[in-house]
Amino acid sequence: MPIPSAMDFTNPYASARSAVLGRNVVSTSQPLAAQAGLRMLLAGGNAVDAAIATAMALTVVEPTGCGLGSDGFAIVWDGKELHGLNASGRSPAAWSADRFAGHGAMPDKGWEAVTVPGAVSAWSALSRRFGRLPFTALAAPAIDYARNGFAVSPVIAHLWALGGARLGEQPGFAECFLPDGRAPRAGELFRSEAHASTLEAIAESHGEAFYRGAVAQRIAAHARAHGAALTEDDLANHRADWCGTLAQPFAGSVVHELPPNGQGIAALMALGMMEALGIGNQPPDHVDTVHLSIEAMKLALADLHQYNADIDAMQIPPSALLAPAYLAERARLIDRHRAADPGHGAPKPGGTVYVATADASGMMVSFIQSNYMGFGSGVVVPGTGVSLQNRGHGFSLEQGHANQVGPAKRPSHTIIPAFAMHADGTPQMAFGVMGGPMQSQGHVQMALRVLHYGQNPQAAADAPRWRVTGGRKVAVEPNFDADVVRELAARGHEVTVERGNGVFAFGGAQLVYKRGDSYVAGSDPRKDGQAVAF
Repeated sequence: MPIPSAMDFTNPYASARSAVLGRNVVSTSQPLAAQAGLRMLLAGGNAVDAAIATAMALTVVEPTGCGLGSDGFAIVWDGKELHGLNASGRSPAAWSADRFAGHGAMPDKGWEAVTVPGAVSAWSALSRRFGRLPFTALAAPAIDYARNGFAVSPVIAHLWALGGARLGEQPGFAECFLPDGRAPRAGELFRSEAHASTLEAIAESHGEAFYRGAVAQRIAAHARAHGAALTEDDLANHRADWCGTLAQPFAGSVVHELPPNGQGIAALMALGMMEALGIGNQPPDHVDTVHLSIEAMKLALADLHQYNADIDAMQIPPSALLAPAYLAERARLIDRHRAADPGHGAPKPGGTVYVATADASGMMVSFIQSNYMGFGSGVVVPGTGVSLQNRGHGFSLEQGHANQVGPAKRPSHTIIPAFAMHADGTPQMAFGVMGGPMQSQGHVQMALRVLHYGQNPQAAADAPRWRVTGGRKVAVEPNFDADVVRELAARGHEVTVERGNGVFAFGGAQLVYKRGDSYVAGSDPRKDGQAVAF
């Protein structure tokens, strides 16, 4: 099979890691989880089996980004067509705007931030439709890590300590995550028999125990004990939805994201504006390239904030936000030499973990799951290891807003998987950049580097990143070219060089690119992870 496109295998950036190549590959943010997925491929499983096993293991070995109480999304290339899965949960049926009257914003911790967790339903739905191995086999590595212990990795240990300081007083948190009264340090073994037992119940029931069985009953009982609204019926009524994808041509490829409630549409809008501007005449790290990317992203995020919501509640359809004429109109607002502080347009009506896997049959998976804000709500159901997300914080309290909090409704969501296809309809790349509001911005930067400039996935993951933070404000990493920083400031950008742990601010990328009969993978050095292959 001919190699479809040229790729630069040099890496001029900080980590100087080499890309990983193979015919079967897993890329994620924690090595033990990556190996869990690889074990499934070695056992005859496919890319979906590998993604699920990796995701299950991540709830154990990277609890700072996800848990059994996470939400999940996926894009799957099954060898013939692309499929999108939205397994994010909905708000409790008893939630209303009145319930949160007097709040300045939706709560970000405690039971009042918890919506129905969807990740377990994602695992089950993916396995039933595409999996090859028994569901119980997929859970085996995660159960082993939980029951027999694993050595905590360095970045995760740091995030664990920060999460414990913030959430240690939340119900059930200390019992589960602060053995001996503190977070485990890097290299220390951590065990959780409760987590292992719950994983076994999930595996043996194909997820039913979590939504309609013993685990669901324990979640709902804990909610009642703390005056929360979540009930057995809320859990039993949850469903994961096969939803297709939205697409945007870019650099001779087509980038796919899931429809709202996720923020992926913002990445597509920014890429569409960048295409309209003819971006790419200068190198990827040139000030002109960075400036136009930032300006397009700001316009897209303004529209995202105004319009994004549960797709059933959106007042403007996604197709209107992605209409070529609308994106060209928005692109015309961009001054090539001056930073702006844009508002939303008026289209005509019309703490996360990420996994990329691929196998020798051609199947590729882009999967993401998250508790949000690290450990999420901080609530952990006693005796279960179920740490619950805080996705309720994603709702708006603005009266009449499409994303206003309400009953049985999905909030606007930060986590998004992405996928790129060649223009001829063949698969090209599964990719994602975990990290809250950084995610759509990270997708834009990865797509630009790999699809437009031909950088290999590891170089793209290593490259310094920028992040729009509001108004004319933009943050950059310390290794950003100082001359570019000065030139951005001269154009009116209010630039902050952010030091410290890049995972918080600039996310963690994982990418798997199909190249002929094999794959090229990269894993972000800002996290503990790795790409593994054979």
